[in-house]
Amino acid sequence: MTFSAHDIPHMTSALALAREALYLTSPNPRVGCVIVGADGAVLGSGHTQRAGEAHAEVMALRDAQAKSKDVKGATAYVTLEPCSHQGRTGPCCDALIHAGLARVAVAKADPNPQVAGQGIARLRNAGVQVDVGLLGDEAHELNIGFFKRMTHDTPWVRMKIAASLDGQTALENGVSQWITSPPARDDGHAWRARACAVLTGIGTVLEDDPLLDVRAVTTPRQPTLVVMDSQLETPINAKLFSSQRPVWIYCAVNHEARRRALEAKGAHVVSLPNASGKVDLKAMLNDLGQKQINEVHVEAGHKLNGSLLREGLVDELLIYLAPKLIGQGTGMTNLGPFKTLDDAKALSFHEVTQIGPDLRILARLSR
Repeated sequence: MTFSAHDIPHMTSALALAREALYLTSPNPRVGCVIVGADGAVLGSGHTQRAGEAHAEVMALRDAQAKSKDVKGATAYVTLEPCSHQGRTGPCCDALIHAGLARVAVAKADPNPQVAGQGIARLRNAGVQVDVGLLGDEAHELNIGFFKRMTHDTPWVRMKIAASLDGQTALENGVSQWITSPPARDDGHAWRARACAVLTGIGTVLEDDPLLDVRAVTTPRQPTLVVMDSQLETPINAKLFSSQRPVWIYCAVNHEARRRALEAKGAHVVSLPNASGKVDLKAMLNDLGQKQINEVHVEAGHKLNGSLLREGLVDELLIYLAPKLIGQGTGMTNLGPFKTLDDAKALSFHEVTQIGPDLRILARLSR
């Protein structure tokens, strides 16, 4: 499909609206919508609200109505295919049809099997022109976890690491605060905020007693905290319980007294042992997918990092590199030692950005 030069700015605006919902919509995708009249004037705009509330198309129609704008014959620019099913809200494609729109430009088809082209088909069957593919890559990136869960039943796993330029996450004595700068740490909180869940290991809990909540940026919700704790060693007085968010602990034992104590603190405990007496990490990610978790943000130590990478469960590395050399210390992961370079985990650089004095690297695992 060939789009005109007039289409691109409007879809760009719709994507900007979707980004405003980055911390808001989970488990639903972040979607923006802009309705434009035949003369090119914007009649209404909006983005998807919290789960169970209005989607982007409805918000844009409401905005136009509030401004007393007539949308008949107009074009809607939507960053994801309008839904066609009755969920917690009604079908958005029907709302656009009933409003009398003449055209809908869609950035990306919805991977949800309940939609998956049906919204587009219903619009076309009603005589609405539908054009698909404008800035689709950008729309996909914005909802990369939603696409992963819909197509693979598991979340997108992003592993965050803060390290020195020589790849050390802590000094040999364990001191790690702070290798990276305040701007990098604030940026890391923004990535926490967009995730549905933050994942850590019991080693980090016992050594650092972290909060692992979002503090440096404003967010309407705290992501769920997930703790890998094979032997149920999480202290009941751990700081992680002081933040208002769900806490899920995955273990490999059936220790009723510890389970009851942790559940009394509000934790949800799930036992998923593997043959080695550890948590089955693949089963854990499958369970998180069933719980509608789109993006998992890993902030753990080198042992859990290595386990996730060895099992091929990581999609992306989010690495902050400080311009420091600290010598012998703790590495990013306990991968290896490999005998040949062919055994190395291959990555591709997706994005490299300077954040304050540090470098932020997004690198994706080659499949």
